[in-house]
Amino acid sequence: MQTTQITPNKDQIALLAEFVRLSLERVSSVLTGAQAQAAQAELMATTAWGFDTESKPTFVQGEISDGPHIVQLATLDKAWVFQLHDPACRSVVAQLLAEPGIAKAGFGLGDDRKRIRTKLGVDVADMLDLNSVFRQRGYRKDMGVKGAVAVLFNQRFIKSKKAATSNWALPGLSAAQLVYAANDAYAAAVVWQALSHWPSPPGTGVASP
Repeated sequence: MQTTQITPNKDQIALLAEFVRLSLERVSSVLTGAQAQAAQAELMATTAWGFDTESKPTFVQGEISDGPHIVQLATLDKAWVFQLHDPACRSVVAQLLAEPGIAKAGFGLGDDRKRIRTKLGVDVADMLDLNSVFRQRGYRKDMGVKGAVAVLFNQRFIKSKKAATSNWALPGLSAAQLVYAANDAYAAAVVWQALSHWPSPPGTGVASP
């Protein structure tokens, strides 16, 4: 019989030590095709990436987003924030996301998949929603990055509401936006790496990924 695991609540997470995020020095802002190709060369040397996207918020009823406006990819060492204004940069991002055999791990990626298909004309190959991995291990509530970091590392992942609702379509992103976006992807990469070595709870009958 599968055991139901308990997800920590907001108050419990608030008491935990802070998760150490990537600093700005380990985040690359990618604006051009040449920068995207340089990032591609580094990313292709790895076998799994943390993955996320951001879109400019819509505040008017009926307004349709033309996002994503940025795509974030991360390894265990650094992250790249790709802005999608330049067609050459968009082309490289499309190649990266369609690359088979490399896991693109993140949280709640259903909407991201649809928007990528519309914006870039590709399906994300080997996309892995980490919520599904936690469900296999007996967690019935969607984790999100905060819950996952709390469960795996007993730490608190901080997300800025101001950055989350900021304008991601700006031609130049602020340092706060870059750090926020990069760390969503970075945390997903760290969580996926930890899950790869995390035994399933007793009673789930699920093997490690």
